[in-house]
Amino acid sequence: MTRRIALALVAVASWAFTTPTMLAQSAPTAQPAAAEAPKPNDYRDDKSWLCRPGRKGDACDIDLTATVVAADGTLTRETFTADPKAPIDCFYAYPTISTDPTDNSDMTADPAELNVVAQQFARFASKCRTYAPLYRQLTLTGLRKRLAGANMPFERGVQFDDVRDAWRSYLQHDNQGRGVVIIGHSQGSYVLMELIRQEVEGKPVQKQLVSALILGATLEVPKGRDVGGAFKQIPLCRKPGQIGCVVNFSAFRSTVTPPPNTLFGKAQDPATNSGSCTNPVTLGDGPAPLRAYLSNSGRTITGTAAIKPWAADKTVDTPWVSVPGLLTARCAANENATYLEITVNGNPADPRVDDITGDLGAVGKALANWGLHLVDVNLAMGNLLDLVAQQSKAYAARR
Repeated sequence: MTRRIALALVAVASWAFTTPTMLAQSAPTAQPAAAEAPKPNDYRDDKSWLCRPGRKGDACDIDLTATVVAADGTLTRETFTADPKAPIDCFYAYPTISTDPTDNSDMTADPAELNVVAQQFARFASKCRTYAPLYRQLTLTGLRKRLAGANMPFERGVQFDDVRDAWRSYLQHDNQGRGVVIIGHSQGSYVLMELIRQEVEGKPVQKQLVSALILGATLEVPKGRDVGGAFKQIPLCRKPGQIGCVVNFSAFRSTVTPPPNTLFGKAQDPATNSGSCTNPVTLGDGPAPLRAYLSNSGRTITGTAAIKPWAADKTVDTPWVSVPGLLTARCAANENATYLEITVNGNPADPRVDDITGDLGAVGKALANWGLHLVDVNLAMGNLLDLVAQQSKAYAARR
């Protein structure tokens, strides 16, 4: 992990220990003098997009070959093929990853933006046409200022305006009445929650919503209910084949559960609301195996962590790795949060690796309030793809 990213994230974590306010909020401060509004981006311009369908050489047109590492150490190569005739679309907003020195990022696709698309979105091209706009997100630099008291919320400002403008351009020029899955993580999820509230819910386009994958962010619902709170009409997904619903979770290890200062899954008013969790495997109760896709090099959305060999005396030469049976997930809650509990089923007696990377903090000193935020999407990637495929079929049948 670069020093700049590490310092920014440590600043975030340190702040989190001093206030119960959620990461999506800002303390009220005096408003500075109004500045000239940034010029809107032109989302008819291909350069304003990280991914567009069928475009060669963009952020989604990458090698996604994976090695499946079985518990007995057997290696199987898994190829990847995008579907140019996918029946639905996917629209994605990425999390806070920009290392630009300004408060908001520029419109240049740097390695950070390219990496996060590879980690979280490119693989969806096997199920949908992929749309990922560049946007002038709040950077790690801007995040430090916000945490020091500046009024810089995710859901307002140029970062929201850009995603909203990209969405409107997509609907006007590209969608052509197709169903769409809205996908986000962290800052991207908070931006998309506001987008759904303003531009989707209660509007004609809501009928085209296949689902919304709002990941790595707190989505509040009234206690004991699946709708209300963050959205007034759009419920949590609870059964196979359900469409027009939302999947939400933040992952924590079973051995490092959300503390009182957790950043995710905790409602502002726990007396009436709670955070939410939808198991991406079953959409219901009980543990289920995850089909993760992890970086062979140990890279996450913000850096790289040292990893042990995936299997003893075996060499993995693909960019991605899948470890069936190593990870299981269930929705859980403690007195602090509602979350997706990840159990690592490592077995020292077999030749396969016994743990994963994805914690924030020094080795052996994970910051519990962050959970497995850096790999939220990687952990369930295969399951999310299966879910989108099921929802796509259900959407087609109902149309």
